[in-house]
Order: sequence, then structure tokens, then C-alpha cells
Amino acid sequence: MNFSLSILNRLLPVIVLLITSFGFARPMVAAESALPFSQWLDGVRKEASAAGMSTGFLNTALAGVKPINRVIELDRRQPEFTLTFWKYLDNAINPERIRRGREMMAKHQTQLQKSALKYGVQPRFIVAFWGLESNYGKHTGAFPVLDAVATLAFDQRRSRFFRSQLMAALTIMNRGDVDTRVKGSWAGAMGNFQFIPTTYKGFAVDADGDGKRDMWNSFPDMFASAANYLSRSGWRSGWSWGREVQLPKEFKLELTGLKIRKSQSQWQALGVRTIGGGSLPTGDTEASVILPAGYNGPAFLIYKNYRTILTWNRSILYAIAVGHLADRLVGAGPLKSKRPVEEVALSRADLMDMQRRLAALGFEPGGSDGVIGPMTRTAIKAFQQKSLLPADGYPTMGLLEMLRGTK
Repeated sequence: MNFSLSILNRLLPVIVLLITSFGFARPMVAAESALPFSQWLDGVRKEASAAGMSTGFLNTALAGVKPINRVIELDRRQPEFTLTFWKYLDNAINPERIRRGREMMAKHQTQLQKSALKYGVQPRFIVAFWGLESNYGKHTGAFPVLDAVATLAFDQRRSRFFRSQLMAALTIMNRGDVDTRVKGSWAGAMGNFQFIPTTYKGFAVDADGDGKRDMWNSFPDMFASAANYLSRSGWRSGWSWGREVQLPKEFKLELTGLKIRKSQSQWQALGVRTIGGGSLPTGDTEASVILPAGYNGPAFLIYKNYRTILTWNRSILYAIAVGHLADRLVGAGPLKSKRPVEEVALSRADLMDMQRRLAALGFEPGGSDGVIGPMTRTAIKAFQQKSLLPADGYPTMGLLEMLRGTK
């Protein structure tokens, strides 16, 4: 009997690990330290008190704050398959979103123009961000913000980042901008434009003069805050984001990507034309050519404002969606490039495998998280160049199969 118990005790950690690994156990919050959550929260209270927040405010704000296991589940959840370019665009931009966006532009024209005049950001872009972030205020989140960011700050995966978000959330609540029980996304993004707490703290504006920065109910505050964030992130007044273009057959794909910048006149000399075949605008304005769906997909000539959109969200597809929706709101038509008959989506496991294999061959992809960012695209392009492939930096199943066959 004692022998059996001894074996069981030694096997128990292995059994627990297997159960957890295969997803049978409910994920729990992983502590930043060995402290229980309540004691950890006492440390947050002391830090906030040292920053000047009153005991009365902190008692109210932190009363009942507790970790939410669902937040950890969402933080850990990764979609099985990544969205292809056209699928992403279809999800982001549809006739109803365009219709409502135009309706919102007309309805709030006066206030949008005030923000545009002060911050230099065109109304169509403010409304495009609004549409993509919360569907014009329909979806602003269902999680208590303090509970959500406290959960992620207590969790060990990104504790430092979310500790700063928690302190920023307490700061904006302490100054009266939002209620302590306000709700947002599972990661703490708030309001019509889904500002994370540090962005809210640093860029939200009291445009209506009522003493608080309200990103839920005050259209002056909402529009001015979004425009202020973009303006201070480098938005160029009066400029667009980019344009769909056509490339000549002999175009060198090595010239594509955010790292390559040339004037529009230089791109014109290299054979780049508007999608209709016309000449590009003249001038020395720097631009880059990007191929978000590879060399068989649409090409875009992007400007400074596209890069500014990337400070809001670092996804190149998100930035294109914002720009294209903004264009559609003022009457532009759909993209003119032909859609493929079928797009093959790579799974996240495939992308992680691709990143690991690129790294093993000396092409640094910036980690193996299954997210295709600038470093991974640069690594893919370098591998393609070395392998005498079209160097568009785009991940495909054929490329992965080639990497799997590389010794």
C-alpha cells in the first residue's frame, strides 16, 4: 500500500501536466509572484498611494477587484488559422459598415470638422478608426476594466506592461474621466476608439470643457482624442494614407517593403503607376511599395500616414483596412486587383514552424509566435532572395514545404 502511494505521489505532477497540456483543465491565473492576489493588490494600492491617490478613492476603486479566468483564456487563445488578405478585408469592410460610416460623417460633420481643423486629421480617417475599433460605438467591451488589467498584471506573461496599464487606469479614474466600474475589452481597451489606459491617459482630450475626458458619450471628446493621438503620432495634415498601384512586369520585388523608401518621382521612373495606369503625383514625398498578399496580390504605394496608422495598430492589414475604409466613406470604389480563385490560409502552427525553420537557417524572424510581423517578412524575403524565389516576403504553404525540405 505504501509502495503504491509512493508511485502515485511521484506520478501525480506528470498527470496534472498532461491534463493541463491537453486542455482538460481550466486555465487559471498564473501569479506574477508567490503572493496571493489580495496581497499583490495591496502592493498596487501602496504604489498608487505613493503616486498621490487618496485612500478613499483606492478603497472604492479596488473594492471587489478580482482576477478573471476568462481574461487569461482569451489572452492565451490563438486562432487556429490566420486570416488571408481578402478575408481580413471582407471582415473589416462591408456595405453596412460603409453605409453607417457615411451616415456618421454626415451626422457629426460639424464636430468632425472642428477636430480636423485643430489637429489636421481628416474626418474620414477619424470615422474609419471608429468603425473598425467599435463598429461606431456598438461594441465597447463587457469586462470590468480594473479587473481585466489587474488579472493581466498579476499574470506573469506580460505583467510589467499591464502593471503600467493598471496604474494608468487608476489615474484616469482618479482624475474623474471614467467611473471605477467602467467596462472595456478583455485587455482593458476602452470607449468608442478602444484606447488602452496609457493611451487614454496620454492622449484623451476634454474638448467639450466639462472637466473630464469621456470616450463613451461625448462626441467632441471622442473625435478630438482620436485626432490628437494621430496628430501627436506623426499624422501629416492633408495627406492620404496610400494608393493601390500596378507594378511593371520587370519590377524588382526586392524593392518592396517598409524599409525601402523612394520619392514618388523615383517610383514613377521605376514603372510604378496608379491602378488605372496613370502617372503618380510628382514630388519628393517618400513612399514605399508593399505587397500584403504577395506578388500575386494587390500592390500599394504607402505614405507617412500609413506608418502613423501602424502606431495605433501594428498590423499591416489593419492599416490598409483603415485607409481603404476611409476612401470608401468618401466615394471610392473597391480595390481593382483581381481576387484569387482560392486563398489558402496557413495555420498558426504552420507559421510557427516556418519561423523556427527560418531561424535555424540564420534568417532571424523575431521569434516563433505564429504572428507575421515586419521581422518575419524580412526573414522570408532574405530566404527567398537566397533561394532565387520571387522576394515578396509573403508566407505561403509552398514556401513552408520548401523550408521543410531544406537541410
